Amino acid sequence: MTPDASITETATVLLVEDDDVLRREMAAYLAAQGYAVRQAGAVEAAREILEAHAVDVVVLDVNLPGEDGLSLCRQLARPDGPAILMLSAMGEAVDRILGLELGADDYVVKPIPPRELLARVKALMRRRAAAGPQGRNPKRNTYAFAGFRMDLSARQLTAPNGMLLLLTRGELAILSLLLDNARSVVSREDLLTVIRGEAAETVGRGVDLHISRLRRKIEAQCDQELIKTYRGVGYVLDAKVVIE
Repeated sequence: MTPDASITETATVLLVEDDDVLRREMAAYLAAQGYAVRQAGAVEAAREILEAHAVDVVVLDVNLPGEDGLSLCRQLARPDGPAILMLSAMGEAVDRILGLELGADDYVVKPIPPRELLARVKALMRRRAAAGPQGRNPKRNTYAFAGFRMDLSARQLTAPNGMLLLLTRGELAILSLLLDNARSVVSREDLLTVIRGEAAETVGRGVDLHISRLRRKIEAQCDQELIKTYRGVGYVLDAKVVIE
């Protein structure tokens, strides 16, 4: 398999995995495909690398000695941060959901075949490339609607009662598009486009899953239906939106 120059050019992957053999195998395979690879066996070492070097993708094990990978995921999950691929030997649904809720872009269960690792890293790089320069320097608008405030830079939704509602990256992308097109129908195709590159098993029905979770978070904090479904057409955010 030959390296994909369009994807790997200047791309750096940080592998955070305490299994030395597995980490070195993954590093060797990615390096052979043209990626610059850095390695860490613990969160502290990973932070030192991140402070000294630009990193495009972090492949991050959940279970690490000392501080676990979820805490590092929480720290890195910001719009201008690296893409995050979580690894876990457990594969439990709650573990996967927690990782995605904290901001991971993708999640897989170990052991992961080298070709699948490469495919998922490429998918994350394509998503970052498609976001363009704005993906690295996102707009910092704050939207106000129906008593809620959506801070794009912090990736936080504040409910009318002041409660902070953390959003996954997919939920953030969908809500941002709905806010930009308030009271207009946004097609499922357009919504699907903004979440492409997520875990392969969720892409096909990803819009419905994200909308469902987003609705639950919002409607638990208000007494009105803000996200409406137009069957066969798409979705509408039915509220007046003010950009602050």
